[in-house]
Amino acid sequence: MPGPPVLLDVSLPDFLREQVDPICEIWPWDVLETGSSGGLQMVEGIYTYGHPSIDAALLDRLPNLKVVSNFGVGFDHIDVAAAHRRDIAVGNTPGAVTHATADMTMALLLGAARNLLIGDRFARSKDFTHYDPSLHLGFEVHGSTLGIIGLGRIGAEVAKRALAFDMEVIYHNRKKNELAEKDLDIEYVSKEELLERSHFVSLNLPLNTQTRNIIGRDELQSMRKDSILINVARGGVVDHNALHEALKNEWIARAALDVTEPEPLPRDHPLLDLENVIILPHLGSATKRTREKMGRMAAANLAAGLRRNKLPHGV
Repeated sequence: MPGPPVLLDVSLPDFLREQVDPICEIWPWDVLETGSSGGLQMVEGIYTYGHPSIDAALLDRLPNLKVVSNFGVGFDHIDVAAAHRRDIAVGNTPGAVTHATADMTMALLLGAARNLLIGDRFARSKDFTHYDPSLHLGFEVHGSTLGIIGLGRIGAEVAKRALAFDMEVIYHNRKKNELAEKDLDIEYVSKEELLERSHFVSLNLPLNTQTRNIIGRDELQSMRKDSILINVARGGVVDHNALHEALKNEWIARAALDVTEPEPLPRDHPLLDLENVIILPHLGSATKRTREKMGRMAAANLAAGLRRNKLPHGV
């Protein structure tokens, strides 16, 4: 017998669907537009796979909702306070994405520094007729300074990887992480000093009211002209208009973005026309092993919430 109805915003691949099917009956997201009020009263859970907005108005339409299970760590698209006021549990998948996202941070850092995408396009073009050692000179990674803004789980793993490349690592956080400083031998500095000193600036922090547009026009103008900005956090931590201005006017050398706001960017967004920025479609945690782990955690949260039990990974 299927369990209670749960709304799913985006179709799940088979390897994830088989984790959810035994727990509930999956209803498509368009039930919110096409379903009757009686049908909405039957819904007891939401499984968010593609970051839909879960706000108070939506929650009020689902009077018997028990749980929102988020496939992912970031939950800025969910009004957690509104859910808790309605006695609705919210869960996420902390720790599951740490290593894959740290790997992606370094991939973007290396790709932007060493012209991987530019070089690939050139190598495939008709213009590549002979080897020229003066072409596509990049930036040195080893011996350079990496500034990490947001030294949580992911930021600490980025630091470990950077140290293996013989980089100097400095960081800024809401509060000092003395354990990480001791274990990794890294230095805490102000945001202002980090931006001024760093050859690479990596954003590995959550999006909230305090961090929205934490990198704006003033911050970009204070960075080194040979610096590279890497964002694998959320698109909203960077002012995209300011970033376009900075890249076009060469306030900074390059940027590498795994995330944008909105996501995807409008097809006429000016950032898409620049060669000195790499833009990926949010691939930070996109490995099969990581997705499977996230799915198990999200399914466990969903099952517990539907039974009104404590979530294994509650927010």
